[in-house]
Formats: sequence, C-alpha cells, structure tokens
Amino acid sequence: MDEARAREVLEAAGVSAGARLLALGENAVFEAGELVVKVGRSAELLARAEREVAVGRWLEEAGVPAVRPARPAARLADGHPVTYWHRLPDAVRPAGPEDLAGLLRQVHALPAPPDLGLPRRELLGGVERWLRLAGEAIDPADAEYLRARRDGFAEASAALAPRLSPGPIHGDALPRNVHVGPGGAVLVDLETFSADLREHDLVVMALSRDRYGLAPEAYDAFTRAYGWDVREWEGCAVLRGARETASCAWVAQHAGSNPRAREEFSRRVRSLRENRPEVRWHPF
Repeated sequence: MDEARAREVLEAAGVSAGARLLALGENAVFEAGELVVKVGRSAELLARAEREVAVGRWLEEAGVPAVRPARPAARLADGHPVTYWHRLPDAVRPAGPEDLAGLLRQVHALPAPPDLGLPRRELLGGVERWLRLAGEAIDPADAEYLRARRDGFAEASAALAPRLSPGPIHGDALPRNVHVGPGGAVLVDLETFSADLREHDLVVMALSRDRYGLAPEAYDAFTRAYGWDVREWEGCAVLRGARETASCAWVAQHAGSNPRAREEFSRRVRSLRENRPEVRWHPF
C-alpha cells in the first residue's frame, strides 16, 4: 500500500482530502484535524485493528497514559481497516529510554484483562505475509532461510522459562512508540499489545543496543529505570533471534518498491547467514 492507495481509502472512509501523512509503514497514519487516522494494509488485519481500539479503552480505564481512541471501533473502508484516535498535543521533547521504561513498568503491573482476549505475542506470525509481499524482489533462497529460522525460533521460544510473570505487554517497546507532551509520556501504537512473556518488551531495547546503535549509556538508563537487565536471563538470545528474524522479514515487504529496503534487507539477511551479530542494522 502506497500513499496514493491509502488516500483512496481515506476518501472512502469520509476523511478530509487535506489529511497530512505522518507515517507509512505497517499502517498509513494521517493527521486530520483533531484526529489521527490509521489505515491498515489489508482486510485480514481488521481483527487486530479492532483489538487495538479495545486496548486503548482498557488502558484509559486502567489509568495508563496512552493514546485514546476517538471512535469505539475499527471500520472497514474499501477493503482496509481504519481506526480513529485523538490527536496528541505537540511533543515537548523526544522520548528517552527512561520514559519507555516507566510506561512499561505500569503496563507490566497490570493483570491480563479477561474480556479482551489478548493474543500471545506472535512475533514471527507476520513473516510469511511479509515474505509473500516481497515476491520476486528478494532471492527465494533468502526467503526459505528466513522461514527455517522462523520455525526454529518459534519452537525454541515456546520452551522458554520466563524470569518475570507473564502478562500484558506492549509488543514493540521502543522510544519511538512513546510521545512526550505537556502532560508527560504516553504510549502510542497499541496494535501489538499481547499477553505473553514480559521479556519480549525488554529484548527490544537490548537488540537496539546491539544492532541499531543505541548508546550503551542510554541502554543502561533504560535498565536502571525498569529495574532489571533482560540480558541476565538465559532466554534472551532466543527472543533476540526471533525478533531479528521478524525484523529482517518485515523489511522484505518493501523491497519491491524501495531500493533502500532492498539494500537493507540484503545487509540484514547476510549478517544473519554469516552469524555476525556486530553488523549494524539501520532503522527503516
């Protein structure tokens, strides 16, 4: 889905043609007056969009600072899921590791809501879809390699013994998914909320340190604010490997239309094949 297609969906949903594109990734995200409107890539993601709205309502009831839904449910417009959110005030500063850690502590203190049916964190669940979207833009051998990694890490992940009590997690816990406005830090992008190992949320930052160039002192600030370093846990390498596999496949879906994505995919898959954990990956 490109911007032009996303705007066609917005028109079908009755959103003003003057909406401003904020992001184009797993969703197309637009600002439209006092609303932020998210357009999903395909109809198969409608259930996830509906759950994201329900999570927003639940977090509001629980008192956790997070983006709030502006309408009670997702809708399908021209074959794409659309959700509506209250626009947040302008940021007063970039979010830092400590902001994220504080919000995760609040989320990790919550019991799983019995009526939401939060799924397990299917970190590897999108791999097949992303590889399918990549099509002929990537080497079929690379696609098969990633499928084999997916299967191996899925089996290993299922056998992990957690250090922390399982429960609700954000699922994509990075400072980019925190917005710091005049009232403080709030969580955004709630679509990956799950009920699973809390360690999933912590491995994300450990991988950021090792693969994406997060400064060691910034990572240390995160672990101090949260109160524990997931790298002390023997299962860390397994969840890290699963996330690397998913992150590599996620880039593949853009390879057909974006030369930068093809280049980044090649860098990532080559570093995995060569077992070179020190190779820097670039955010995409």
